[in-house]
Amino acid sequence: MDRRQKKTRNAIFDAFISLLTEYSYSQITVGQILERADVGRATFYAHFETKDFLLKELCQELFDHLFQPEAPSALFCCQAPDSVFEHLFAHISHNDNNILRLLRSRNNELFLGYFKENLKKTVQSQRELFAGRKAPQLPEDFWVDHICDTFVQTLRWWIGQDLRQTPEQITEYFFLAV
Repeated sequence: MDRRQKKTRNAIFDAFISLLTEYSYSQITVGQILERADVGRATFYAHFETKDFLLKELCQELFDHLFQPEAPSALFCCQAPDSVFEHLFAHISHNDNNILRLLRSRNNELFLGYFKENLKKTVQSQRELFAGRKAPQLPEDFWVDHICDTFVQTLRWWIGQDLRQTPEQITEYFFLAV
């Protein structure tokens, strides 16, 4: 993508994020996105087939970097800590690209669903961090779901606490709870 295309794409993302904090996803129209982003219909459709594709692309842009720190991202620049879980909490605490705003929005269940799906892959790749904590009779998929649910609940609690704990502290709480 050239610089102009990136600028347009980011304007559309920004407009969409702004609308998601005000309205439920189902209430948002492509027309509202166009107006807020100040782009034409043809320009929008040159980047995204539908509003659903826009949502998918936004989540992919946000979550690909969060869950794969080594992957290049147009949206993020960071020095990732050693812990992938601390990395996630750090981005959220810095509200990088309005991710905290999205997780606090009325559409947070939508984003937490995407978030959890990506988190599952991360947990599976980081199994060694949870070695010795799993009871032998628990199925592996149940254990992974449990870890993901614990992370999401930790995240919800932390957001409810207005992020009073540091990313390092909340990462420690998460590991103590698993």
